[in-house]
Amino acid sequence: MKAVTWHGKRDVRVEDVPDPRIEKPTDAVIRVTSTGLCGSDLHLYEVFGPFMNPGDILGHEPIGVVEEVGAEVPDLRPGDRVVVPFQIACGHCWMCERGLHTQCETTQVTEEGMGAALFGYSRLYGSVPGAQAEYLRVPQAQFGPIKVPQGPDDDRFLYLSDVLPTAWQAVRYADVPRGGSLVVLGLGPIGEMGCRVARHLGVERVIGVDLVPERLGRARSRGVEVFDLSAFDTRDDLVAAVRDATGGRGPDAVVDAVGTEAHGSPAAKAQQQLAGLLPRAWAARLHQTAGADRLAALYLAIDLVRRGGTISLSGVYGGAADPLPLLTLFDKQVQLRMGQANVRRWSDEILPLLTDEDPLGVDSFATHHVPLADAPHAYRMFQRKEDGVQKVVMRP
Repeated sequence: MKAVTWHGKRDVRVEDVPDPRIEKPTDAVIRVTSTGLCGSDLHLYEVFGPFMNPGDILGHEPIGVVEEVGAEVPDLRPGDRVVVPFQIACGHCWMCERGLHTQCETTQVTEEGMGAALFGYSRLYGSVPGAQAEYLRVPQAQFGPIKVPQGPDDDRFLYLSDVLPTAWQAVRYADVPRGGSLVVLGLGPIGEMGCRVARHLGVERVIGVDLVPERLGRARSRGVEVFDLSAFDTRDDLVAAVRDATGGRGPDAVVDAVGTEAHGSPAAKAQQQLAGLLPRAWAARLHQTAGADRLAALYLAIDLVRRGGTISLSGVYGGAADPLPLLTLFDKQVQLRMGQANVRRWSDEILPLLTDEDPLGVDSFATHHVPLADAPHAYRMFQRKEDGVQKVVMRP
């Protein structure tokens, strides 16, 4: 089959690889009909390469059709149309029973000290072959896949794999009080969908912050108040403007949908780029002992949020030695919630919204649909924010 494979920093290729097969009785194999390109895939493309191996198959946002199931997968049949969550969870362990599927005790990557295995996301998360491919082996298929109606349009349900539950959890974790305000930092796919979710859930004041004109325009068209980061001389100027817009206190909650590659962190950016020049084993050791994120977005969230407010982190961070202003966090009595989205915890709440009325605008959410063969170009375009790209969907 054809699949998108990692071969080094900014080097992804479409290659022939062996077809997946049933390896355990809880496996299924699906034929992928659409697969997303996620902002967190760009972290592998740029920053987290030391944890990748040449030939690793990328991707974790698939929808497709079941081709084959193992003997212990009772609820799936060949021909079923399914969305596959990006994390692999059993559904019955202590963590899963509490809705913490990204901490699944059956699939935890204990040798790396990490949580549940993820599709296509480095040895830290199990080196599981990913979903940017023609076919995908799905472990723990007795729980993970979400059956969706048959139909020609994948985009209606594709985002159940990652974008929708990640944005949904980010807003739920923000816990905005009735009549309150929410600032979303970063209007990429997760941030923009987070704004849509917040408005749908009744958050009275939703403010988005970014510096890409197309992203600002898309959010504004959905009724979001936007602030262009590039229009302010300093971070303090932006903080003052947002405070003025939120009663002088600041917003009740802030979602950081940016993560480790935030603009405005030159020292950490230099360290990340230096690590990219080292042999992979050395660079991995550096990441795990002294790695630092670009924390400009998180620092901004801490400055923005009102005293007693909540910061919800959905952007991916991976630094082992990040300096945090704990005095400020403690003094402001900030609540901090974070983590990979627990997809199946939220999917039953989201699924009823994927109707003909389409209140979240999923049908038109993707800006680019490309063949799987165009994946190298899609990665470059998405990283460089070219051609108004917001969300890329690939068709194998």
